[in-house]
Amino acid sequence: MADHAPRAEAFAERVADQVRPYAVKLHHARRRIATAGVFAITAWLFIHVMFGPNGMVVYRQKKAEYQVLQKEVQNLQKDNDKATDEVTALKEDPKTIEKEAREQLHYAKPGEVIYVAPAPPPQQHPTTDSARK
Repeated sequence: MADHAPRAEAFAERVADQVRPYAVKLHHARRRIATAGVFAITAWLFIHVMFGPNGMVVYRQKKAEYQVLQKEVQNLQKDNDKATDEVTALKEDPKTIEKEAREQLHYAKPGEVIYVAPAPPPQQHPTTDSARK
C-alpha cells in the first residue's frame, strides 16, 4: 500500500491543479453569487406573499366577501327583528289584532258598514298598426 501513495498524491495534485482555476473564479464571484441568491429569494418571497394561496390578492377578495356577508347578516337580523316585533304585536297588542282582522278578514264592529271598491277593469291595448311604424 505504501507503494501506491506517491501515485495517489500525484493524482490528487493533478485534480487540484485542474479544479484550482474554477475555485479561484468562484471565490472572486462569491459576492455576485450571494447577491443573486438573495435577490432570487426576495423575488420568490414577494411572489408568494402577493399571489400565494394565502397571499394579499386572496386576502383582499376574502375581506370584500366578508364585508358583503356582514351587511347581509345585518339586513337579515333587521328583518328578523321586524318579524319578531310583528309576531309579538299580533299575540299581545289588541290594536294590532283588530287592525289585521279588519284589513285581512273584513271584520266589522256591530253597526259598521264596510265598503269594498270593485276591482279595476283590465286595460285593453289598441290594436292599431301605428305603434309598429
